[in-house]
Amino acid sequence: MMVRTAKVGDAPAIADITNVIIRETLITFTTDERSVESIAADVEARGNRYLVAEADGQVLGFATYGPFRGGPGYAHSREHSIQLSPAARGKGLGRALMTALEDVARADGVHVLVAGVSSDNPSAIAFHSALGFTEVGRMPEVGRKWNRWLDLVLMQKILATE
Repeated sequence: MMVRTAKVGDAPAIADITNVIIRETLITFTTDERSVESIAADVEARGNRYLVAEADGQVLGFATYGPFRGGPGYAHSREHSIQLSPAARGKGLGRALMTALEDVARADGVHVLVAGVSSDNPSAIAFHSALGFTEVGRMPEVGRKWNRWLDLVLMQKILATE
């Protein structure tokens, strides 16, 4: 397994991973599937801020980050996303992706990484906690999917002390 910067050609595999999660889980609150074209545009725009985990030539997961909130006061905080194919979970790929993403973020001057996690995804809360993220807030019933109200758990990790 290796972690590398995503390429535009990875967009179909990334779309397959994320669209299954959108369709079949409460990991994300969205119900709008992502097009290959929109993912390709994100990969191109984010450059080394978009990583994939690959094994035997197959993309098994991705991690990326983008703005947390608008405005110059938030310039050093970023919100990340990490998703793995079901077959890749529990094998250390997520940890490898996040470790690499944190290294990119530090080099990019990011001070804080934020995770917005569905309360219906306790394994993601445990995963982030194991990586040093701290729960800093819980927003009850801000998400809705499949006729259910869902809480958003906000977690953060301070990457630098400056």
